[in-house]
Amino acid sequence: MVTPQLSFDQESRLYIGTVVAVQANFYQVCLDSGKDTLLCTRPTRLKKIGQSVLVGDRVTIKSREFDRGAIVEVLPRKTVLERPPIANAEQILLVFALEEPTLDPVQLSRFLVKVESTNLRLLLGLNKADLITTKHREAWQTRLKNWGYKSYFFSVNTGEGISDLQEVLHNKITILAGPSGVGKSSLTSLLIPDLELRIGSVSGKLQKGRHTTRHVELFELTDGGFIADSPGFNQPNFDFPSESLIHCFPEGRLRLAENNCKFHNCVHKDEPDCIVKGSWERYPYYLKFLEEAMAYGEKIAHQREESILKTKIKASGKKCDEPKLEAKKYRRVSRKVTNQKLDDLYTSQSFNSLDDELDFED
Repeated sequence: MVTPQLSFDQESRLYIGTVVAVQANFYQVCLDSGKDTLLCTRPTRLKKIGQSVLVGDRVTIKSREFDRGAIVEVLPRKTVLERPPIANAEQILLVFALEEPTLDPVQLSRFLVKVESTNLRLLLGLNKADLITTKHREAWQTRLKNWGYKSYFFSVNTGEGISDLQEVLHNKITILAGPSGVGKSSLTSLLIPDLELRIGSVSGKLQKGRHTTRHVELFELTDGGFIADSPGFNQPNFDFPSESLIHCFPEGRLRLAENNCKFHNCVHKDEPDCIVKGSWERYPYYLKFLEEAMAYGEKIAHQREESILKTKIKASGKKCDEPKLEAKKYRRVSRKVTNQKLDDLYTSQSFNSLDDELDFED
């Protein structure tokens, strides 16, 4: 193994790089000065001030050895996502397959809404374009355009459309998202030929791929930029306020930009003079997702209520809710602690008495 020779300032020995992987308390940092990667630690000082280090963070590194370093500072973040936990991502490439499995518009819309909620740039990539006819492709292009999306058709088997994807990924941090079995890992291997990823086989019965990517990691593209092959998920939840759901539909945003609903708190369901509800194709999807988002909001509100209230049964058998006491604040002191305090007090008094006697004898 050849030790990488780094070019650095002999006085400061400081570098700037991007965190590409996190495992336990160690961080792999790709340096801006070249293709070198340092294994770094996070000093206790950063931990004490609550400074987390995420994949995608831009950090300043102090090198202690040629292949080791310590993170000195985390530079200001442009964006932060909780799931997957990644910083400074600029766009999300949502990957779906046109066939095997057949593209489902409801499932596709579910993922589109979830990606829209992140406020990152959305790129829609449709794999296995070689398995459909030209007429079928044109139909999907027109349909998605009416939804408000430009789509990138490609095939990892033939290489068709890969160059177009490379252009939009250049010099950016991009998150790959989408259900299992659509070719995300295969696409990553195609974009980075020397990268070996486990490719999940597709179940012939369920037509879903096995979960092969298990943690967030950035992979550097040959021409600059990174892609994050994040853990796949099959059914993204709408864990955001239901009133913001309509803004995750380009069709809804367009209608709201043209005019206003009669009521400022309109949820665009049954209200009169609503400019959103209508005959656009995905409006039934919106109503379906709205019910799920509202149910999720009620569930969270109920959990919060349960966290501050407790149910007690009175002597009459009637149930009532009472506020929970603050944890540990009103707990009775244990006998062990009480006895220890008494022992300390007795010992202290004994020493004081002994000191008084000695002072008296003097």
